[in-house]
Amino acid sequence: MYRQHFGLQGKPFSIAPDPRFLYLSERHREALAHLLFGLGEGGGFVQLTGEVGTGKTTLCRALLEQLPDEVDVVLVFNPRVDAFELVKGICDELGVAYPPGTHRLKVLVDALNAHLIAAHARGRRTVLIIDEAQNLDRDVLEQVRLLTNLETAEEKLLQILLIGQPELKTLLARDDLRQLEQRITARYHLDPLGPEETRAYVRHRLRVCQGDVDLFTPRALDLVHRYSGGIPRLINVLCDRALLGAYVEDKRRVDAAIVRRAAAEVLPGARPSSAASARRPWRAWLAGGIGAAAVGLAVLGGGYLRPSGQPAASRPAVSAAGTERPEAAPPAGPAAVAGTPRGARPAPGPAAPAHGERARAAAAAPATRAGDAGREVPLAERIRRLDYGDTLAAWQRLFRRWGARFVLDSPQSPCEQARAQGLRCLVLRGNWHRLRAFDRPALLDLVRADGTHARVLISRWPARGQPEVVLGTEHRRLPPEALERWWFGDFVLLWRPRTQRDLLRPGDHGRDVLWVRRQLARALGTEVLEAPDPLRFDARLSAAVRRFQAAGGLHPDGIIGAQTLIRLNSLDPDFTGPRLDAPET
Repeated sequence: MYRQHFGLQGKPFSIAPDPRFLYLSERHREALAHLLFGLGEGGGFVQLTGEVGTGKTTLCRALLEQLPDEVDVVLVFNPRVDAFELVKGICDELGVAYPPGTHRLKVLVDALNAHLIAAHARGRRTVLIIDEAQNLDRDVLEQVRLLTNLETAEEKLLQILLIGQPELKTLLARDDLRQLEQRITARYHLDPLGPEETRAYVRHRLRVCQGDVDLFTPRALDLVHRYSGGIPRLINVLCDRALLGAYVEDKRRVDAAIVRRAAAEVLPGARPSSAASARRPWRAWLAGGIGAAAVGLAVLGGGYLRPSGQPAASRPAVSAAGTERPEAAPPAGPAAVAGTPRGARPAPGPAAPAHGERARAAAAAPATRAGDAGREVPLAERIRRLDYGDTLAAWQRLFRRWGARFVLDSPQSPCEQARAQGLRCLVLRGNWHRLRAFDRPALLDLVRADGTHARVLISRWPARGQPEVVLGTEHRRLPPEALERWWFGDFVLLWRPRTQRDLLRPGDHGRDVLWVRRQLARALGTEVLEAPDPLRFDARLSAAVRRFQAAGGLHPDGIIGAQTLIRLNSLDPDFTGPRLDAPET
């Protein structure tokens, strides 16, 4: 109905699993790497969990596309069967011959075993994927475990991927299933998309349909994330209804008001009158996990900073209802940021030069308010006043700490500009302890009472002392608990890799691996350097990585990603980047 109105070549937000719309976020790619590693190890079980609609099926499709041709795959989508029916279905999928009319499970297992041995002799592997595995009965799970006993002297004949909702983790934690749980060689929990990924997701689907990627205003995209909680399926439902609403109202863009009405219609329990309350239900979902999602922390899609030599300036008060949510994803284009005055035109896309003009205007705002001279503004009032220009100032100082330059009128996002200068962005969620453990300056995302966002920089935090917080152009030493009223754990930091690759895993070979060994030797002892081939990421090195990760509070998976690399960088005596616990120079 609305496709012709918006010039779309298709329906961009259908909930049908159309492979044309496949979008792998950063966390999806990280999950895929873990699953491929787990299935490549020749072990027993690999586990993938996530909330309903977070993209587990999408990830499964991507996994199937990357499996080698010599892998036979069996998909089980309806696990509400008994053990006999499950094994019978596996045999049928693989074309295993068995006596017709048999009702004995052992007959099926023996036939399956013979087939797997023959396949192994031909150089083929077999992978069993069970979706909605949280619905498996205990007896069926036990039979699934027994299937992994089918093995040669060197490896398992059948590898099993269990996909399910978070209840699957609870189920496998039962004491009577501990033997199965102990056989899981790789696991990943798929969190919902963060706000920056939600923006990129929506734009990706519009782009596939030849549509305008800026059909949704930045504020509308912010609300799409808040109401959907970053669940791709809910994003599709909400965006589809919002496009219909814009069509009915004969509008060419979807604004925040349309999204609010759409959410009230299609999302049970949505409360469009309170963005803050709409945000809370999924906060718990965002906690933890290797690819911990974080709520967008700044202008990653288009924040521009004033020139470094320009005088400091504070900004005028802003009406909360007029703020715009920032973008935080490298794939997406520029977007407006929290603190846009009421009535201000939303920040344009990459082709529009007005972004830099807007940034310069923010940078040129008056330095103080009437009545503020000579007194320190209370913290709550200072945070209430933080706006677009203050966010820009925070990003500017973060880049400066790394000796990097942010180009004012660049169409690139901060993360893209950081990468061009040898840096990386890492968006995280955690507590004060986790933030300090990375020992890097970090931008915090503060959520005010009206649901709008403010960004402040933790520039330094000495081991014995209070953190230095940069609020716009003002520096304050504050106890961390002073910010807990507004901070829910979301932050972003920059880091500089010392390796050529941002992800290292067992089987990799090269000087990156040797660098890892040298850093681990500083923490675990020189025995880490003792290896037949120091350039090979072998099993002993993987075990050492797991010990290092566990000691540092990281997920001990033996795979070296961004978080582990940052910790290893801190051990390198040649590291010259900024630290939280470092004196001001």
